[in-house]
Amino acid sequence: MFSQALTTLKGGWLLLRAVAVISSSMATIVSTILPLYLYFSISGNTLVTTFTLLVVGAIMIHGILTHILNDYIDDQSGTDANSPAILSGGSRVIQTGLISSSTMWRLGKGLIVTLCIIVLTLLFFQYYKLAILLSIGLWGAISYSLPPLRLSYRPFVGEWLSTFPSVFFLGLAGAWLTMETVPLWAIQNATINALFCIAWVMIHHIPDREADQQASPTKRTSVVWAVNKFGSGFSRLPALIYFGMTGLCVFWLGFDRIYAALGLAVIIIATISLIVKMDIHNHQQVSNYEKMTLVFAMVNALWLGIFI
Repeated sequence: MFSQALTTLKGGWLLLRAVAVISSSMATIVSTILPLYLYFSISGNTLVTTFTLLVVGAIMIHGILTHILNDYIDDQSGTDANSPAILSGGSRVIQTGLISSSTMWRLGKGLIVTLCIIVLTLLFFQYYKLAILLSIGLWGAISYSLPPLRLSYRPFVGEWLSTFPSVFFLGLAGAWLTMETVPLWAIQNATINALFCIAWVMIHHIPDREADQQASPTKRTSVVWAVNKFGSGFSRLPALIYFGMTGLCVFWLGFDRIYAALGLAVIIIATISLIVKMDIHNHQQVSNYEKMTLVFAMVNALWLGIFI
């Protein structure tokens, strides 16, 4: 029983992929909650409650449900079986036998039903904002992986219709739940953090480009699209496009948030430099650069939260 408990804990921890959740979901939450704490007269209890609710929601949806569905579908299509599996290629809990594919699917369906019941309960008690936020998170997780939409298997569509809204509204949530009107800085922070998230996800897909092409159905990520369109050397193109878009937000921040703009500019230049010199055929190097990008994502979110 003790051994089984350890196996379950290990499987759950691997499935969570905490580094990715912290550098995206947690970072974008902090990017909004931190300025509320530093610069606004909002009670500590309100901020702690809001932060806790958002963190629990992020773990349940971004950390658990999204990864359960993604691992299950990618195992069914075969892409994870052929992945280099350093940082990419799923949590590997199915491939290593820690959790069976059928168990993963049962867990996914059970969690979807549970979260849907929570949404209905929130609506019944008129917690409309929380219900909307949870629904957006559910949409992101389900639409990204599950048929018939399976948007992660379509270039550009998955990141814009599933990932971006899910991360954006999570970043916006702190201000939306605690203030009468959502300030511009909160919209800017949420947008930049969401763009940064889908940009580093493009790096994440680079080592998997061959495995994704061999999948059935083919997992046509934006990276696979770029490779098929222009050649393997262009597998870094989607990441460069999205980091370029993130960099353009420097002009949006402008002189009103000059320190935030300068910090963002430095981080984007450093990140793009990494991508340009990255050896796309060296999976270990790509994964190491991805780790550095995740650190940049957390620093960027914190910096935007300090300088509003």
